[in-house]
Parts: sequence; C-alpha cells; structure tokens
Amino acid sequence: MRIRKYDHDYSRRAFMEKVAFGLGAGLLAPTWKTIADTGEITKAYPDELLSIEIQSKGKVKPGDTVDSGNVEHVAHLLDPIMVKQISEMGRRLKIRAPNKDITQFFPHAYLEATLKNAGKASFDETGNVVETATKGPWIGGNPFVDVKTGQEGIANLTLSWGRHDMSQYAVRSYSLNPDGSPAYTYDLYWTELNTTARTEGEAVFDGKSDMLRYQSVFFTAPQEQAGASFLVPWYYDQRKFPDIYGYLPQFRRVRQFPANQRFEPIVPGLSFFLSDAWGAGDPMLTWGNTKIVGRGPHLVAGAGNFRGKSHENWENHSWHGGPKGKSFMEYTMELAPECIAIESEPTGYPRAPVGKKKVWVDARNGMLVAYITFDRRGELWKQVDAAFGPQIEDDFVNKDRHGKPHWSWTNVHFHDIQSGRLDLFNHCKQIAGGYASQYEAPGGDEKAIYDKFCTQSAIARLGAV
Repeated sequence: MRIRKYDHDYSRRAFMEKVAFGLGAGLLAPTWKTIADTGEITKAYPDELLSIEIQSKGKVKPGDTVDSGNVEHVAHLLDPIMVKQISEMGRRLKIRAPNKDITQFFPHAYLEATLKNAGKASFDETGNVVETATKGPWIGGNPFVDVKTGQEGIANLTLSWGRHDMSQYAVRSYSLNPDGSPAYTYDLYWTELNTTARTEGEAVFDGKSDMLRYQSVFFTAPQEQAGASFLVPWYYDQRKFPDIYGYLPQFRRVRQFPANQRFEPIVPGLSFFLSDAWGAGDPMLTWGNTKIVGRGPHLVAGAGNFRGKSHENWENHSWHGGPKGKSFMEYTMELAPECIAIESEPTGYPRAPVGKKKVWVDARNGMLVAYITFDRRGELWKQVDAAFGPQIEDDFVNKDRHGKPHWSWTNVHFHDIQSGRLDLFNHCKQIAGGYASQYEAPGGDEKAIYDKFCTQSAIARLGAV
C-alpha cells in the first residue's frame, strides 16, 4: 500500500500546481518515463487515481452502470453535456476496470514512432511543429509525449488525426430530430492521407513536404445525397487555412468553398462540422488563446467498444435514452488517471459561430477524450463524444500487417444541445457502394489512394458514379 498522504486532496492540489507551473504528466513519477520503462502507468499515479471506487466514494465500481441514479458520484469525471445526457435524457454508461496495457492506446506503428522520436520536436519561430535537429516537418508519433502547454496538446491531435499514415473510414450516421425521431441516415467514406508527420514508409509522401494531409469525404447513400464529395488539402504551415473543394452532383462541377464553411453542416441534417473533426478540425494556429485550464481523472471510452464480433458490420445498435429510446449508443468507459483540459478560441475566424472550445485529452496517449463548444454568448452549444480503441472483441481481432490489432475510433455522438439534434456515427466494416474501412493502402500503394480520393478530379469522378 502507498503511504496515506496520497489522498483525494493530495491529487487535487498536485494537479492544480501542475496547471499553475506548467508541469508535465504524472504525480508519483513522469508518465511517459514510466510507460517507456514498464509498458504501463500504474507507478506514475497514486491508487485513488486508478480506482473508480475511490473516486466515487464507493458508489460505482467496475461492472456497474452509471445512470441518473448515481451520476452525481462521478459527475466530476465527465463533461457537462454528458452529465446532462445521463441525468435528464436517460443515457447510461457501462464501467470497466482501467486498461493498463499501453499497446492498446495506439496503433502499433504510431506507438513505436512515439517512443522512437520522443524529445525530438519543438515549435519554430512561426509556431509550427518541427523536428528540432533538422527544422523540417515532424517525423511521426506524438511530437509532445509529456504535454506541458495547451499548444502541445492540440499539436498531438492535429498532426495525425487517426494516427495512421492513411485511413479510410466507412461511416454510417444516424441523425435524429429533437423529438428523437429519425431525420437522415447517411453512408459516407472518409479518407485521411498524411504527407508528413508519418510513421512508416517514406518520410514525405510524393515529395509534398509543404502539406500535412489530404482529407476527403464522399457520400454513397441515400440516393439524393449520393455523390456529394468534399476535399480538404491541409498545408503543413498551421497558419494557413485549408482549401475546401466540393462536388455536388446536381451542379456537376467542383466548386471552392470559403474557409468559414468549416462551421456549417456539409449536408442537410448533420450536427457535425468540419471544424469538429478529432477536436482539432482546423489548423491549430488559426485558433488562439490556447491554454491548459485543468488536469485530473476522467472517464474515457477506450477498449471494449469495438463490435467486430457481435455485429457483422461493426455497428453499435445498443441504443437507449432520449424521447424514443434511441438517442445514445451504449459505451463502456474506464477511469483515466490524468486528462488535460484545454481551452481555445477561433481567432482566425471572425465570423465563426463558436466562441470557445474545450478539449480533454488523455495524458497517456494524447488522444481526444471529450470536446464541447460554446457559442459567442458563452453558452454551451455542442458535444463531440468519441470512443477509441483496439479492434478487438472477445476472440475476434482485426489485425494489421504486423499482426497487431488495428486501432481506431469506433463510434461518435455529435450533440447540439441548443437545437436538440443528435448524430450517431458508426465506424463500419463496409457501407453502400462496397467501400470498406482500411488503415493500410492495399499493396502499400498510397499513390493509388491519393489519385482515387484526394484530388479535385477524383471527387468529381466519385460524384459522377
């Protein structure tokens, strides 16, 4: 047993000091040194940060369900919109014991790159992340393993959204009206291709060192939206606004959209904006006043949410809550000992309807835990609530080319609490049109992915199908 001084007040005081003095993760030892030495984080934190029983004063334990009857005991471990969902809308959460295996918090190649490149990143005079030795683009993995500033935390999210060099997600989204009734069901195919900040293969894709990524989204269903396609090339320089190109089948041409359309639905009925992606949907230097406002334990949706065995298309149909009993997907959550709360404002977008965002990231892997936005009046507006983890369910494992479990997001809620609209995004095995999720280019041919999905002519071809 650890000595008695490590009580709830000790951790609270220690986290307050870390925020005040800009210190890194871990209370008993540095988190990432502990991870590198042992492969897990137990020795970095006192027992009370590793136990949901202690955090809830014995009211919640692994195996329990959090609902309106006990949410008050874990409200300090959740974002305010999730607390409202549970206490007022019938949402519930399953609780599991914390996962100690750090390999389940990353894709294999990304974890290897993070360990290999630790300590090699810095910000240049423009505020962009560079490899310190060469002053060139970042070389892969989390650039800042021990987050001490808000900008470092946002950089970890921004430089590699999905933590693969190439990701393609088959997504089925269910949009709900405020009364809980179905509004729209969309099938969409989302592509991310990093040209820099890569973990495997060539350090810079196709010589494009001035770019960070190419991101596109293509709708395959329903029929009235099939063919709508959007392309967003991101520059490596985070002061530059990405271009936004769209192909709308009814107009039969590609057009360019203004940068402020990042804060609007890309098709009717969605609460999701491009700005919301991964909690870092805009270049990080187009936001400002970025700062850490808190550190502490938090409930996170990690391992245990993949449906690769129980549903042939990987979908989460364990719906519950809300007016019609179908407003929320069932999540399994666990206690993370330290998450970092970061606030930021859209200083590069004078007409943005968002006044501020607050992002929580897990100190262990730097990944998004929770995200909320506030409108220009300072009122709570929207929540992005994502689950991430290895693609493992019981004895089913979706493996990468190294024989390791693939790792990605599994589900996301987008909840506009002002309008009452909700989107439920499922990361599926396959969607209409035969498009399947994949995280490695077939045959390693990323150029074929680029040509088919990541150019203006590509989105026009996809839209014409």
